[in-house]
Amino acid sequence: MLVIDDVQRIAAPGLDYLRLLADAPTTQTSLVFCGAGAERTLARAPALASRVLTWQHVPRLDPAQVPGVLRPFHPLWDTATDTDLPHTDKTCAHGNFRTWAKITSHAYAALDRRPGHTVDAALLAHACVRLGPRP
Repeated sequence: MLVIDDVQRIAAPGLDYLRLLADAPTTQTSLVFCGAGAERTLARAPALASRVLTWQHVPRLDPAQVPGVLRPFHPLWDTATDTDLPHTDKTCAHGNFRTWAKITSHAYAALDRRPGHTVDAALLAHACVRLGPRP
């Protein structure tokens, strides 16, 4: 499986290359196109769009889903409380899984610099600050 994110930024020659890749007789992989506007981009490449088997919209996470989604995503979240995760989602991630991936990276780096610390509200707040200004 080849996951291609931000497909909306790929120019026509790149899309045509992906079509050729998908059509090659030796290709034994699936292409997964991701990104806001991917469907509009592929609409401009009808030869590639005709090869799309299915479209899947991934909505924002509901706050109640956050612990159940994050724990299998990364073991870092196994020690986080069911209170801290929804609070961080409400104040920072807003159900956006990409933002959660960034928070995971910042929290993991912070724990790597401070062995023995745990995931708590302060660490999560620090990770959110590391994201920088949010619109």
